[in-house]
Amino acid sequence: MDKSEIVKEWFSKGNKDLKDAEFLFKHNRALETISFHIQQAAEKYLKGFLIAKGKKLEMIHDLVKLLSDAIRIDPDFEQFKEIVEKVTNFYFESRYPMGYEVEYTKSEIKDSLIQIKRLIKMIEAKTL
Repeated sequence: MDKSEIVKEWFSKGNKDLKDAEFLFKHNRALETISFHIQQAAEKYLKGFLIAKGKKLEMIHDLVKLLSDAIRIDPDFEQFKEIVEKVTNFYFESRYPMGYEVEYTKSEIKDSLIQIKRLIKMIEAKTL
């Protein structure tokens, strides 16, 4: 499989996570599950972008690291540092015991969804 097909696969999987997050948000479902799908969508799109730019795939969930790699390629990604830090926490907080109760507000999830959709649009524009 050539690189462009692999990138399309990553984007397709990321798009599925994005659509799942949007559906669950629209139907007022578990915010923790929505947060996980937001993180997964961003992760898959960032990995697809990095692969498209010739980087070796890293099997990590740390969006901060992935975004740092993207910034080295294109400084336009710098604007997403804050949201990526927040969304990286979504992954760990939704998957691992944190020693405290994790609660998200609907407005926090909505804002994260909007910002990650902006990141995804930029990735697509710079890749496809």
